[in-house]
Amino acid sequence: MVRVSNVRGNQVRQSNVNLPNVLTCLRILFVPVFVWLVIRGQGEHLGYRWASFGVFAALMITDKLDGDIARARGIITNFGKIADPIADKALMISALVCLNIIGVLWWWVTIVIVVRELGITFWRMVLLRRGKVVPASRGGKWKTTLQALAVALYLCPLPAWMMWPAHIVMAAALAITVITGIQYLVDSGKQ
Repeated sequence: MVRVSNVRGNQVRQSNVNLPNVLTCLRILFVPVFVWLVIRGQGEHLGYRWASFGVFAALMITDKLDGDIARARGIITNFGKIADPIADKALMISALVCLNIIGVLWWWVTIVIVVRELGITFWRMVLLRRGKVVPASRGGKWKTTLQALAVALYLCPLPAWMMWPAHIVMAAALAITVITGIQYLVDSGKQ
């Protein structure tokens, strides 16, 4: 529970039960459903491909929505600060691994992205324990957007030639993922 001061300076408790946190929890709960749809369809069954694309798109929209609502309503909680990144990483890592399993993405791409994501998350936690906060960067937001777009392109049942745009977007996402990871380390070293 987070304590928030009201206008008179009194302390009021901010409940963890709020719309942004509910959306975050739903994202976490629906990751296994998404994984099942991708694996069940094996990238070939049209119905499962559309369903997995739809669930992924809905989960990515709720990712944006829960953050926007939390900031607009001033209901940012410690639970949300922890659960939201967990939901983000669970969805993206699951999506990448699923794409590997069905054979549309190279394993090394997933390994590089996962090592960067978990490495930077661990590094941020270490710095936080030392009292240093490393905020999300603009490049980090681009990274997330490009990763989501690439995954969506791989999932969407498009003509075979559309695999090339998916590869190009994933290459851009991979480059920004590595560059922003290095930038986080450099910037945190300057603090």
